[in-house]
Amino acid sequence: MTETSANAPAGLTARVDGTPSEHPCLVDELRTLFLFEKLSGEQLEWLCERGRIEDYPQGVVYGEGDTAELLFVLLSGTIALSQTVGGLPVETTRTDQRGVYAGAWASFLGEKMGGKYNASMRAITPARFFVLPSADFNELMQQWFPMALHLLEGVFYGGKRQQQMIGERERLLALGSLSAGLTHELNNPAGAAVRAADELRQRIAGMRDKLAHIANGTWRHEQLVDLVDLQRQAVELVAKAPSLSPLEASDREDEITDWLEDHDVADAFTLAPAFVAAGADEDWFEGVLAEVGPEMLPGALKWLFYTVETEQLLNEITDSTTRISTLVAAAKQYSQMDRAPFQELNLHELIDSTLVIMGKKLGKGITVVKEYDSTLPKVSGYGAELNQVWTNLIDNAIQAMDGHGTLTVRTRREDECAVVEIGDTGSGIPRDVVGRIFEPFFTTKGIGEGTGLGLDISWRIVVNKHQGNLSVTSEPGTTVFTVKLPIAGPQRAPAAPEEKDES
Repeated sequence: MTETSANAPAGLTARVDGTPSEHPCLVDELRTLFLFEKLSGEQLEWLCERGRIEDYPQGVVYGEGDTAELLFVLLSGTIALSQTVGGLPVETTRTDQRGVYAGAWASFLGEKMGGKYNASMRAITPARFFVLPSADFNELMQQWFPMALHLLEGVFYGGKRQQQMIGERERLLALGSLSAGLTHELNNPAGAAVRAADELRQRIAGMRDKLAHIANGTWRHEQLVDLVDLQRQAVELVAKAPSLSPLEASDREDEITDWLEDHDVADAFTLAPAFVAAGADEDWFEGVLAEVGPEMLPGALKWLFYTVETEQLLNEITDSTTRISTLVAAAKQYSQMDRAPFQELNLHELIDSTLVIMGKKLGKGITVVKEYDSTLPKVSGYGAELNQVWTNLIDNAIQAMDGHGTLTVRTRREDECAVVEIGDTGSGIPRDVVGRIFEPFFTTKGIGEGTGLGLDISWRIVVNKHQGNLSVTSEPGTTVFTVKLPIAGPQRAPAAPEEKDES
C-alpha cells in the first residue's frame, strides 16, 4: 500500500495516489470535535505537541493488515472503511462526520488488538485528519483515563472470554443433541437386526426339524429334487417381490388363506402373510401342487415357508446393518474424523451427512428439497467447521418451521465462489432485527432456547476463517441464508473463530 518518499517530511508516508501534506495543529480546531470537547486546554496542547494535521488526497489512506501506527480523527472530507470478504473489498462504513476516528483506535488494548489495521480506509474526497501515533494514544489512555481503561479492558477481554466459554458450551450442547439423535437413529436398525437374528435362529431350527421329518418320511428321490428346485424358486421369488399397499396385501392374504384351506394345509393364517410378502400368488401355489402332488403339499409348503421367512429375515438384517453403516459413514463424514483439517471438500457430501445426522430433528413434517449443481467443483476449506455452519443454519430453519414446512438446500457456482443457500418456509425474521442476527448473544428465540451464538459462530467460520460471505433475506414464509465460499479457499492465514473483528 505504501512506499517511503525521499521528498516527504519526516514521519509522513508517500502513497501511490498522492502525498499527505502536514499543517500546524490548532487547539481551537481540536476543541470543536466531539471527541475532544471535554479535554482541558493543557490536554489539547499535549495532543497538538504529539500529533499533527494532515491533508490526504483522494485514495488509500491505509490498508487492512498494515501495521497500525496512527490514530486518524476526521476533520473534513468523506472517508470509507472496507474489509476483505472472499478476496474482495466490502465497504462497511462511509461518513463525513467530523470527529469520527479510525486506525489504531484499539492500540491501548495491547499488541493483540492494536498491532494491525482491521480494515482499509480510503478518502472518497480530499480529507483532513488529526493524526496521533499509536504509542502516544496508548500513553494518553494510560495516564488520563486509567479507571476507564481498566473498565474497557474488563468489558472487552471479559466479554471475549465469556463469549468463548458460552460458544464452547453451545458447541457441546449441539454435540449432545446430535449425539442423542444419532443414538436414536442407530438404535432402530440395531434393534431390528437383533430381533431378525433371533427370529432367524428359530426359523433355522424349524428347518432342521422339518428336514429330519422329510428324511424319515416317504419322499421319493425325484420329489426331493423337485423340492430343492422349488426352494431355489422361492428364494428368487423373495428377491423380486413387488411392493404391495396394505389393502392389496390384505386382499391377497385372504385369497392365499382360502387356497391353502381348500387344499387341507394346516396353519394357513400363519403361512399366508409370509408367502404374500414374498410375492407368491395362486398360480405359484398351483405350480407347487403340480410338482409335489396333494399328499406332499402340506410338508412342502411348510419347508418353503421356512425358506421364504429365512430369506426375508436375512434381507431385514442386511437392510438394518446397511442403515447402521450409512449412519456411521455420515457421522464420520460429518465429524471429518481421520481427515486433514484443511482439504478439498465436496460440499454436497458435507451437507448430506449433516442432513442424515439431523434426521430425527427433521422428523416427518418437514420435506427436504435438494437442488444441487452437479458441476460444482470441490472447495478448499475446513470440513468439520463448515458442517457446524450447516448444522446451525438447518437447526434454525427447523425451529423456524416448528416441525412443519419445506427445507430447501441449493448449490451453485458464482464466479470463483461456491454458493450454498438454505431456505425454510417458517414465519421469517422480523424486519427490525434481521440486521442484528449475526451479532454475538443476539437471539430471536425464547428464554432458554438459544444463546445467540450459533449464527455468530457461523459468521466467524465463513467470513473470518474461509474469507467468504454469509447473508440472509427474510420475509414471512421464506427465509434464505446464503453462504458464499471461495473455491480456492482462504488466500491468507485465517483468524481463529474467536478473533472476530468488532470494528
